[in-house]
Amino acid sequence: MKLRLKILLLAILPLVAALCLVAWAVVHQERELLAREREAVQRAYMEARRDELRHYVELALSNVRPLIERAEAGDAAARQAAMAEALRLISQLDYGTDGYFFVYDLQGRALMHSRQPELVGRDLWLLRDPNGELTLQQLIARARAGGGYVEYLWRQPSSDRVAPKLGYVVALPQWNWMLGTGLYLDSIQATLAQLEREARANVERTLWLIGGIALTALLLISASGLALNLSGQRAAERQLRALAHQVVRSQEQERAHLARELHDGLSQRLVAIKLLVESAQREGADAALLRQAAQRLGEGLHEVRRISHRLRPALLDTLGLPAALAHLAQEFDDSGAVQAGASVEGEPRPLPEVVNTVLFRVAQEALTNVAKHAGARHVALALEFQPDGGVALRVLDDGRGFDLQAALQPEAEDDADAGIGLRNMRERLVSIGGRLELQSRPGHGTQVEAVIDAAQLAQLARDNPAS
Repeated sequence: MKLRLKILLLAILPLVAALCLVAWAVVHQERELLAREREAVQRAYMEARRDELRHYVELALSNVRPLIERAEAGDAAARQAAMAEALRLISQLDYGTDGYFFVYDLQGRALMHSRQPELVGRDLWLLRDPNGELTLQQLIARARAGGGYVEYLWRQPSSDRVAPKLGYVVALPQWNWMLGTGLYLDSIQATLAQLEREARANVERTLWLIGGIALTALLLISASGLALNLSGQRAAERQLRALAHQVVRSQEQERAHLARELHDGLSQRLVAIKLLVESAQREGADAALLRQAAQRLGEGLHEVRRISHRLRPALLDTLGLPAALAHLAQEFDDSGAVQAGASVEGEPRPLPEVVNTVLFRVAQEALTNVAKHAGARHVALALEFQPDGGVALRVLDDGRGFDLQAALQPEAEDDADAGIGLRNMRERLVSIGGRLELQSRPGHGTQVEAVIDAAQLAQLARDNPAS
């Protein structure tokens, strides 16, 4: 076999295998993504419907309460008249084809049903749905327990078929009533079906695109061959690393610029406004109003300063990382129920600016996780200057801990509500060649350690200025 043909095969076969794996991954990820989207859409839909039902019932109750109060102040005849008027008002409430209210007494007898008047007066205590569930008993039990939501099966007026329904019921013990309404859930099934069709269409288009890319790549490789250049690859990696450093540096420069703008512009204006208001207060204007305005302006000034410090703490640029970490721990200690402290181990030495920035942001992220999730009473920050020239930052808390293996699963970190903080810390450290080490068990606290070894630190010192 000729060398040229061997080179072509060496290029083509891995490419074909990679594209096949990509296509498989696309299909696999599509199934997982579709399942997550279905769950998210269904959850959002149900939450919206629950809020909608609760508001409908509150509206109905606002119409009935005056009648209840009137009946309590009158005799039996007034009570009967008020109850009849309440049933009439509720029967007139309507919201859509299948949106209606119903009223039963707490023994299961139908008192009002605007879509099924034939049920009025009937005792439905023993009514069962097609699954054998005692529908009215479930609704009344929920109403007696303080009100709430119930999913059950009921005949849909517009289609005259049994369909799943979400109901919200409350009890009116003064009149021995259960008042409720509900929404049929068939529309969510149509929405999910449409979502699935669109997802499959997107995957099909993606697979066609992958096929087109594969064909184009094969033609290009067949025409020009494959050139491997290891030195070029190493140079590209160095350029990517330098670009990552530049991106981080640019972000921090922009944060510092924004902090200066907030402090030197808006902050000074707020101070001037506060002084003017205080002056007007002394000259006899409405003292109470001006005091309130001055107080709010003072709060706004404090918030601006807090945001400015959060974006880019001045101590990080002026006194270095140890002082910035000590200030960060003090702020955290002052702001909540968690006691925090910071310490320095070893002989402090100047660090590259990018290292100062990354370690400070890791500490911020770790403290944020402690505040949100740990339930800790104490947290300690320790910056260690190691004898071999490396540096490490440890954040240790005595909180509830977590399942480390579960948190490190890819699906856990891809979740929108979990793993974001860990991923942010890891990505920041990876961008400068560091590593993140975690130790945690449920009920035994958590230690987060950011480590940059001596060789990588020396490389960063050559590429980045010290601060």
